[in-house]
Amino acid sequence: MWTLQTALGVAVLAAVLSGVAWGATSLGWGWIPPVVRDYAWAAPVVYGVYGLAKIVIAPRWRYRVHRWEVIADVIYTRTGWLSREWQLVPVSRIQTVDHSQGWLERLFKVATLEVQTASHAGSSTIAGLAADDARRISEDLAERAAELRDDAT
Repeated sequence: MWTLQTALGVAVLAAVLSGVAWGATSLGWGWIPPVVRDYAWAAPVVYGVYGLAKIVIAPRWRYRVHRWEVIADVIYTRTGWLSREWQLVPVSRIQTVDHSQGWLERLFKVATLEVQTASHAGSSTIAGLAADDARRISEDLAERAAELRDDAT
């Protein structure tokens, strides 16, 4: 899913850059400086090479780096590309648990789980879960948070 999502984003931006380059060279837009007009084709080519590398590398890197775990009283997530962020969210601090599916996620039968606390810094998102697992985990976390909420201060 992440590969297709990245490819769609790259394709849209490459098409826009190609349209602008075509407009700059073929339509003779006089307001564009000549040096920019002469090398307008370079922008979509350079972005295409970058986009191809992004399509190949980014989803695989994300899959290797991003981790999550739900245990009895804590939700653990790890994210980050170059610098890593570890986050522990106590179940007793959970205010809402949501799971959502965009059209691309429905196509691949995955979902995103969002756990929110009163603090923005304490909120956590887990993307790419199997849809049934996301639903089951969200219901389980909501039940456990309701049980523990009475004990929380």
